[in-house]
Amino acid sequence: QVQLVESGGGLVQAGGSLRLSCARSARTFSSYAMGWFRQAPGKQRELVAAISSGGTTYYADSVKGRFTISRDNAKNTVDLQMNSLKPEDTAVYYCAADAHYRGVVAGRPASWGQGTQVTVSS
Repeated sequence: QVQLVESGGGLVQAGGSLRLSCARSARTFSSYAMGWFRQAPGKQRELVAAISSGGTTYYADSVKGRFTISRDNAKNTVDLQMNSLKPEDTAVYYCAADAHYRGVVAGRPASWGQGTQVTVSS
């Protein structure tokens, strides 16, 4: 069973920054695609950013230019650097993993973390 553990959420003022981190317990981390999703109250879960095993990245239009996804295969971690945060970024953020990039981008990753709350105050 793949385990994903998120950290780094919290409360920040609009315009501020947060960095989320996700640790994955698996020897095959480097071969997996990873992603960050978020779900705001009353809304569907949406893909925020994804990164393939080869480093190809995807960003939702709403976060392009503000968020950056990166991975460290030596540490089995994937991070999401969030800058210029807006109140509409408030949500529970979930880390996800799948053996295939298309699985993450399609919103159907095989594994999910438990989520971390990000709250942006105006």
